[in-house]
Amino acid sequence: MARNTVYDQFAEAYARHSEHSPANAYYDRPAVLELAGDVRGKRVLDLGCAAGVLSEQLVERGATVLGVDREPKMIELARGRLGDRARFEVGDLSEPLDAVPTAGVDLAVASLVLHYLPDWSPLLGELNRCLVTGGELVFSVHHPAADWQWFGRPDYLRTELVSETWPVGGEEVAVSFYRRPLSAVFEQLHRAGFVVHTVDEPHPLPELNELSPDAYAELSTKPVFLFVKAFLVG
Repeated sequence: MARNTVYDQFAEAYARHSEHSPANAYYDRPAVLELAGDVRGKRVLDLGCAAGVLSEQLVERGATVLGVDREPKMIELARGRLGDRARFEVGDLSEPLDAVPTAGVDLAVASLVLHYLPDWSPLLGELNRCLVTGGELVFSVHHPAADWQWFGRPDYLRTELVSETWPVGGEEVAVSFYRRPLSAVFEQLHRAGFVVHTVDEPHPLPELNELSPDAYAELSTKPVFLFVKAFLVG
């Protein structure tokens, strides 16, 4: 999994930003939680958990949460945030998830992390092992149409590494991730034994319109993120 400086050297600054930014706080996390549904009593694996904001919201809804992230600094922040209310382990999502027992998870969530993987097959294969039969996977990614348009790529059907800069901690930080067509998303899910239940392109929470009308308008009218819920069938 490609390492991004923003999640390593700027861990604390990024954690503060993502906790309150319109796209994360009023759009992405609410949509992921809506798709996850009632998590009371469920064993939830938070993939790419970062500083544990989504993990905390899942715990508050009654889930038992294991968070995994490749950045030790993020895991340190998550542990500091939740203490013993959840478990957090360092782990690369492109490698075996040794911290997760076979059939030990009812639900896996991946908030804005899968687009950092060049190939989803290893992770989806591990989730096939980790999830119970009928277990759920809920994830969000950059919308394929948005990435293709934003980067002006000539070949929409190609999966390729792209980069952009983010203002974090008072500096411009380079971030790289993979853009892929919509068909590649669903092909990899199918090959790994998942059946798609829901594909969503929701509106942000209404209260964002009071806080930032411009952000609300953008998130309400443009294809920014794509949200998917799928079940493991075998």
